[in-house]
Amino acid sequence: MAFRRRTKSYPLFSQEFVIHNHADIGFCLVLCVLIGLMFEVTAKTAFLFILPQYNISVPTADSETVHYHYGPKDLVTILFYIFITIILHAVVQEYILDKISKRLHLSKVKHSKFNESGQLVVFHLSSVVWCLYVVVTEGYLTNLRSLWEDYPHVYLSPPVVPSDLSFPFFWRHDVLAHDGEEIPRQLQYISLYLLHIAGAYLLNLSRLGLILLLLQYSTEFLFHMARLFYFADENNERLFNAWAAVFGVTRLFILTLAVLAIGFGLARVENQVFDPEKGNFNTLPCRLGMLLLVCVAQAWLMWRFIHSQLRHWREYWKEQSAKRRVPAASRLPARPIKREPGYHENGVVKAENGTSPRTKKLKSP
Repeated sequence: MAFRRRTKSYPLFSQEFVIHNHADIGFCLVLCVLIGLMFEVTAKTAFLFILPQYNISVPTADSETVHYHYGPKDLVTILFYIFITIILHAVVQEYILDKISKRLHLSKVKHSKFNESGQLVVFHLSSVVWCLYVVVTEGYLTNLRSLWEDYPHVYLSPPVVPSDLSFPFFWRHDVLAHDGEEIPRQLQYISLYLLHIAGAYLLNLSRLGLILLLLQYSTEFLFHMARLFYFADENNERLFNAWAAVFGVTRLFILTLAVLAIGFGLARVENQVFDPEKGNFNTLPCRLGMLLLVCVAQAWLMWRFIHSQLRHWREYWKEQSAKRRVPAASRLPARPIKREPGYHENGVVKAENGTSPRTKKLKSP
């Protein structure tokens, strides 16, 4: 991992070099941006990496409020957030996960899964806290009508901007560091996340997408926390049972909110004209496409969940049946072997006093 002295060197710009030094590369790039803020010539360019560029001031009774909009320059800001996430990823791996895994003495497969769950626990916990803060401060939970009223929600409040900019692209940055068998599974989940979050971001449904993210990240946090406890103690599986119950309830809540906001809420909004320039996508084909995407994704996740649970149950019952089919011969007590008095030496029975215990027959003269 980064920030660690290595004895082995890799060819410059090779895949192994990038994998083992990606945190150091990201740190150098972030440092260059921060240094650029110190000079007037480069400060304007450096601010492109740090702050959103599409803002508008809305006057209020007391002062004015700044709102933001998305645009192509946000890609530069997202790139900067990716480098920040890579550095945090390396710090968590170096100073927390590696020290814990050394004490657990895990196998190679479990060690890889432990690192993956440890990183995602930190990511999902921070994401849940931030999403919950935004949802509570903006009043989305207390007023569900705000999810579809005044659509399109073209302008975003300042707390929502980091969520929409960073969540789509920094979920997993180290796909190349996984084994070849793990890359397809990682790409499936990453594509699913990117498709939903980018859709909510570009179709101006950030409010609904933020609440759905809060539900999804809460479930993922519970799952990876259960895996960490399982690696620490294999007999501890209570959190998996809690996660299984929460997983099904979360799928139901996500479908309900999606149907309520898209199927009923947006259908009653007066402005139902397809106008990409104004950010309005509230038409019947768009609503059906969004609902179909959400329903198919939740059905696929539920199918994967049921398939995984059935596989674990089959393995559990196979282990239980194997324990019951213990050979009957091993259960029977061993039959005692009758030994003649004395002791054995080189296959010959000797008496206690050194003479043979067998009586000799007298030969007739």
